[in-house]
Amino acid sequence: MTKVNQLNSTITPGSRIRSIVGGSLGNLVEWYDWYVYSAFALYFADAFFPSANPTVQLLNTAGIFAIGFLMRPVGGWLMGTFADRKGRKAALTWSVLLMSAGSLIIAITPDYNHIGIAAPILLMLARIIQGLSVGGEYGTSATYLSEMATKKKRGFYSSFQYVTLIMGQLIALGVLVLLQRVFLTPEQLHVWGWRIPFFIGALLAIITMYLRRNLHETSNFKHEDLKEKRARGSLKALAQHPKAVFTVIGLTLGGTVAFYTFTTYMQKFLVNTSGFSKATATLISTFTLVIFMLAQPLYGYISDKIGRKPMLKTFGILGTLCTVPLLTVLSHTTSFYVAMGLIMLALLIVSNYTAINAVVKAELFPAHIRALGVGFPYAIAVSVFGGSAEYFALLFKEHGHAEWFYWYVTICIAISLVIYITMNDTQKHSKIED
Repeated sequence: MTKVNQLNSTITPGSRIRSIVGGSLGNLVEWYDWYVYSAFALYFADAFFPSANPTVQLLNTAGIFAIGFLMRPVGGWLMGTFADRKGRKAALTWSVLLMSAGSLIIAITPDYNHIGIAAPILLMLARIIQGLSVGGEYGTSATYLSEMATKKKRGFYSSFQYVTLIMGQLIALGVLVLLQRVFLTPEQLHVWGWRIPFFIGALLAIITMYLRRNLHETSNFKHEDLKEKRARGSLKALAQHPKAVFTVIGLTLGGTVAFYTFTTYMQKFLVNTSGFSKATATLISTFTLVIFMLAQPLYGYISDKIGRKPMLKTFGILGTLCTVPLLTVLSHTTSFYVAMGLIMLALLIVSNYTAINAVVKAELFPAHIRALGVGFPYAIAVSVFGGSAEYFALLFKEHGHAEWFYWYVTICIAISLVIYITMNDTQKHSKIED
């Protein structure tokens, strides 16, 4: 038995589960704060970018959304280095504090009519801070959950990263539904109601910061020889694993574009392209995300039985073949149930990637650069492709070629399929056990 496994064996099942739950809950709050921006963009776009054209307003807010993504590689580098040098627990605590600060800035920033150009500048500053936070959160939480899990259940437990990620988005949509249908009028939502979820996010993030201070540190971080400790979290050490770095970028490319297309952007697609009302689009997104969330542990469990590679290949093949037909039919439907069914089908295909992508990346790197190795190249891929997906979709639509985006998503997935076919199955070649 290795020293890492000996240390793992001293952690009781109850402590292990509490640590996984604690790490996951922080992830939930982080992603709630991140997705509130997208969920409420339909209501605050005109507060920061006055314009007679709603698509132009959304294009501007999507542009700042993309800027937040561009900061994610910086966050992945800074927080990944911090997590590898100072511990996963410390990095998780600081990342949620940054997210709280970003949400608070958005909540209290006056609109364009009151402070002019300073309004979108402050909005951009807040998204930069949140981009740093999320960039660090993904790699650190993926590393923490993968290291804390047992070998035979690593896919299952690590899938809860996306359970809480989706749950954060669901809570954001749930707050929107409650404000739309119970507490506020559409006019109140447009004028001031959109600020409420950002105040909620800032408060929850502060609470979570204190909860994360009581997490167990992982045994993989504790057990490293002197040479590894000197190289912890360094880009020089990461450069010694170029194949793993490019594998992370390649396998992320198609998955992140598909994920953001059928989750974050889909609410706007239903309103702007399919012609649904804002309230109906929110309801459809909520129902489909619930199914998506519940599917993650099942897909993670299956990966523990059959391996990671078959799951990734399934996503790559079905995503390449089905994306254009799904989006084409969805763009013309006016049926609530048809729209919901099509999006659910798309998300079940994407689940073959989302449920296991965290553990696949963690299994590629040794412990002393794992958080940096998972977070930094992943953040590069997400910032370039995931963060720009919504922007490209709106840009193509603005120029009268919405269908070009369908093919863009398909090509991205097809490129990743090549990686899935040629890479090793990380479950059978895991670095976590080294």
